[in-house]
Amino acid sequence: MPAERFLADKNPPGSYLLLDYVCVLIVSFSVPDLFELLLKVFKVGNSIRDLEQLKADAGVIEEDFTYFMEMIPRLPVGEFGKIVAASKSSKAILLYAKVQDVIYSDTPEALLLLGFPKDGHVSGYYSENIAKEDTDFVQKVLDSNKISVLNSRLYKPSPNTYTVLVASAIPQPPKTITQDGKTIIITFEDFAAEMKKVADNLAKAIPYAANVTQEKMLQCYVESFETGSIDKHDDSQRYWIKDIGPAVESNIGFIETYQDPSGSRAAWEGFVAMVNREQTRKFDNMVQNAPKFITKLPWSAEFEKDKFNKPDFTSLEVLTFATGGIPAGINIPNNDAIRNHEGFKNVSLGNILSAKAPSEKITFVRKEDLALYEKLSGKAFEVQVGIHELLGHGSGKLFMESEPGKFNFDKDNMPKDPFTNELIKNWYKPGETWTSVFKSIAPSYEECRAECVAMYLCVDKELLAIFGHTDDSSDEEGKAEDIMYISWLQMARAGVASLQFYDPVSKKWGQAHMQARYGIMQCFLRAGQDFLKIEQIDDDLIIHLDRSKILSVGVPAVGEFLAKLQIYKCSADVVKGAEMYNEITSVPDSLLKWRDAVLKQRQPRKLFVQPNLSLKDGKVELIEYETTCAGLIKSWVERDF
Repeated sequence: MPAERFLADKNPPGSYLLLDYVCVLIVSFSVPDLFELLLKVFKVGNSIRDLEQLKADAGVIEEDFTYFMEMIPRLPVGEFGKIVAASKSSKAILLYAKVQDVIYSDTPEALLLLGFPKDGHVSGYYSENIAKEDTDFVQKVLDSNKISVLNSRLYKPSPNTYTVLVASAIPQPPKTITQDGKTIIITFEDFAAEMKKVADNLAKAIPYAANVTQEKMLQCYVESFETGSIDKHDDSQRYWIKDIGPAVESNIGFIETYQDPSGSRAAWEGFVAMVNREQTRKFDNMVQNAPKFITKLPWSAEFEKDKFNKPDFTSLEVLTFATGGIPAGINIPNNDAIRNHEGFKNVSLGNILSAKAPSEKITFVRKEDLALYEKLSGKAFEVQVGIHELLGHGSGKLFMESEPGKFNFDKDNMPKDPFTNELIKNWYKPGETWTSVFKSIAPSYEECRAECVAMYLCVDKELLAIFGHTDDSSDEEGKAEDIMYISWLQMARAGVASLQFYDPVSKKWGQAHMQARYGIMQCFLRAGQDFLKIEQIDDDLIIHLDRSKILSVGVPAVGEFLAKLQIYKCSADVVKGAEMYNEITSVPDSLLKWRDAVLKQRQPRKLFVQPNLSLKDGKVELIEYETTCAGLIKSWVERDF
């Protein structure tokens, strides 16, 4: 246990050192200044400022000060300035003058959305003159040279020159590629100071590794962050999936591509968590039976992996998770070459699943469903996350030509598309990946596929029994039929609530999971036979889901949608896949009234207060904070950036 405590202590600093800068910079070039501004206002020395005194010195009312602490955009510009001035921080005052216009600007509307800068949107991944055609060109060239863009940003210093900035601690000679009259220069020193701090912290963790596999994993992390090598990070993930059942679980790096408009560049994240042994036993039971459940999915064996590599699936209690948005579950690595041939890991984040604000209101649910929903939504979500991560992200084959003439499928006996009865004609060519082919829709498309798997299989009573839900379960434990209903009702509700993340002006979605859930809600609606009805009463929406038709109407509709999602993904058919997905996730003008109602009922975003660790006299101490705005601020102020 002492070694595990030290391992945990050395990992969070690495995560947060980069979260301070890299996570916020990929959103917008102005966000790091805003982040530093808030720290300067709230921090005195190494301690949190007296917030009551700050409020009194600023002469602002309680409501406005709360808006400031929560960063709610109802705060008048003058009151924001008063609070900054009251901090008497010269750095904060200078930063506020720099970002004030950016904070309060809401025109043009394109600036309120992530996207390609050339289209008027914001992104920290690209210089302001980058358009989609630029990223497509660079992606194609780098793919053909087997160079990953996962940990990079892209600038365009002149019309025919591109600079790819790779995150690495150690500067290296640039690489130059010329094609079609254009030059791509790849440099290796982006975020050098931050990457060095991360690599140094991880190097300090190596002596406390529990086994040789962990040592090699940490060594690969260090080498990857020092050199910018994604191949080395892939090696770290190979060791990570082999580290079965550790007491302390962690992962770190450039992982998810949700925020990149091209769907290719990843955001930084890192977590450290402790394994919940009792809960993990449920997931292990599901892992052992996974091959049987996968055969129940709505596609033939040709579209499924030749062998299911049984992963480690653990339930974790998160100690710290440094990222732009904490998920409820994780299935990584995302590299399909590793996932399909070597395996992956699933984790369910137990204390994230159960996190609930005391004032949280359940919207859009009928009064007669409310008691059951309140009682079983947590248990149903646990089932959903488990299926989503293991059987959703863990299922499905990709037809790949890894190198010229080397296929993972029988090219001379291609299967037929069951919806057209025509032979499959497409596959992933050498250098191509799932994300490089499906580009910006890839993250949301895959989340939709995994969520559909959860809906399709959560009606399986043998699977539900693994989680302790049978026909004989008590009402408190959750009977199988009730868990099924709440799972489907929960998804319908998530689809309705997702409309707050849709922008009707640009017709863009702001969040991948929300786009996916809206698409599934549309699938429910299109199933017909009054399976799902949404009733609008003034500024409220009420969901009517006919539980008697889940098996007869809902499951077949989701099954057909899911089969198409898988077949198009498997065969690299981005034309059919994108056409179908963009159509089902489009929001017609007739439904904008639902969006208005959703915005009226919108609940405050969850804010997670995370602890810190301190090393004193050779002992690791856990420092926890109140679940208040002041506690959240104090936790950030006391982190050593």
